[in-house]
Amino acid sequence: MKKLFKNQILRKFIIYILTASLCAAYLMFMKGRLSMPKIFLSPSLQEWNPYVDGGNEEYYMNLIADAMEPYLRASNIEFDRNSPEQTLTQAIEQSNKGNYDLHFAIHSNAAPENLAGKLSGADFYFYPTSSQGKEAATVISENYKNIYPNPSNVEIIPTTTLAEVKRTKAPAVLAEVAYHDNPTEAQWIRDNIDKIGKNLAQGIALYLGVPFVEPN
Repeated sequence: MKKLFKNQILRKFIIYILTASLCAAYLMFMKGRLSMPKIFLSPSLQEWNPYVDGGNEEYYMNLIADAMEPYLRASNIEFDRNSPEQTLTQAIEQSNKGNYDLHFAIHSNAAPENLAGKLSGADFYFYPTSSQGKEAATVISENYKNIYPNPSNVEIIPTTTLAEVKRTKAPAVLAEVAYHDNPTEAQWIRDNIDKIGKNLAQGIALYLGVPFVEPN
């Protein structure tokens, strides 16, 4: 009788432990689902900014954003995105209405008129007093060195003048992926849209601390 009683208690205890474990696992799963990181993608709105040999900054930066999207989805990074019809002020307002872990602006660069076509490099801008912005710029730029032709020419730069790092509520990074008035760099962008998109998405995943997953 005592043995039967002990077995019943043991059985109930095991059921209790299993139930508690399943509940804890479910809560952790739901917590993960509810706390998925979310970013705001802001490809250039500068349709008026021409590329050497054709095209413009808005067109190519939107292609890069398009290329990023499948990798962000696969990595469980939620995102919203500006629209080419918006003004810069409207895009910033849209970003500031949400709660984002990162505002990521995607641009390509152009040299001053007296140096047109002569400069090269990739720059990642952040606001000087934003420690999270600086961390994001550092992580994403370091990863970008893996694909950029001249890794020593990839830099992070603090700025107080660029609206998308100055006026955004979320930590912000503005990437200048290469110089589009330099024929070699402009062609590199055209030839590597998917590679750039994948790399930037990977850099963002590294910053957010989530596993980078390639889409099926």
